[in-house]
Parts: sequence; C-alpha cells; structure tokens
Amino acid sequence: MPVYCALLRAVNVGGTGSLPMAELKAICEGLGFSDVKTYIQSGNVVFRSDEAEKTVGERLDEALSKMMGKRPGVMVRSRKELDGIVDDAPFPDAKPNFLLVYFLPEKAAGDALETMVAPDGEEAKLAGREIYVHYPNGSGRSKLKLPALKPGTSRNLNTVRKLAEMAAALEDGD
Repeated sequence: MPVYCALLRAVNVGGTGSLPMAELKAICEGLGFSDVKTYIQSGNVVFRSDEAEKTVGERLDEALSKMMGKRPGVMVRSRKELDGIVDDAPFPDAKPNFLLVYFLPEKAAGDALETMVAPDGEEAKLAGREIYVHYPNGSGRSKLKLPALKPGTSRNLNTVRKLAEMAAALEDGD
C-alpha cells in the first residue's frame, strides 16, 4: 500500500488556524488512512492509503475544511518524491534550517522565478512542484518577494529529511 506525506498549509503558524496533531491523526484515520503518524505541530502527517495521491489530498482538504471552516490547502507527496526532494536539494553549503522547500499544489510556471526580489541575497531553484529557497540570513526577517510561493507551504530541509525517513520506515516495514 502506498505511503504518502501530507503537508498542511498555514496550520499552527498564525494562518489558517490551530489544529492539534492528535485531531489531524484522528481525521486521517477516519478517512481510512492507516499507520498514521504526525510530526511536529506544523501539519505534517505520514500514512498509507490505496487511493491516488490527488484523491488523498482532496479528501483530507475537504475533511479539514469541515472542521476549520475553510480549506487549509494540502500538499501530498509520495515516499519516492520525498526522497527525490531531499536528494536533489540544491545549495549544498546552505545550513539545512536555512534552506526551505516550498511544496506547491501544482508545477510552477517555468518563469516563476523571474519576478523574485531578493534583497538579502536569497537564492531559489525551481524543481517541478517544489521551489527551494536558501535564506542566507534565515527566513524570519527576510524581505524576499516571490509570488509563486503563495499557494504553497514550506518546510526546512531538516523537517523534509525527517518526513522522508518516517515515510521510508513505514514503507520498508512492510
């Protein structure tokens, strides 16, 4: 049975709203997902489902909208995709917590980075449904402007690595 990771947008970071991870786990189990495991409080969940990636994301987004009053946005990636995201991370000299991976709902336009304004020396790389952004001074006070990031959700490379490890352990435990 395929292993997926769902990343919720703007949960528990002052955006969409508060969602205890125990509730997220219960919602996923209620949808029939199995071996559900959450990671940290920012809306990360790894699980198994026989359904297609797109269906899993739509069902979870809809279930969350009933509880939260609006759809938070759910980005779903397979275990294999997570491994590739980690393996293909650019900016090898960047500190992993200063390298954010923005997960997008669909592939960004080829010219998505052309409108980037990076006053603090930020660098970005487009990679399918992800955009990697290196924040040399950290992302907290960055004045980066990149409209293509708006529909997505970000995780630092350390978090993505941990999620990939969790997905691998779940899949390899078959």
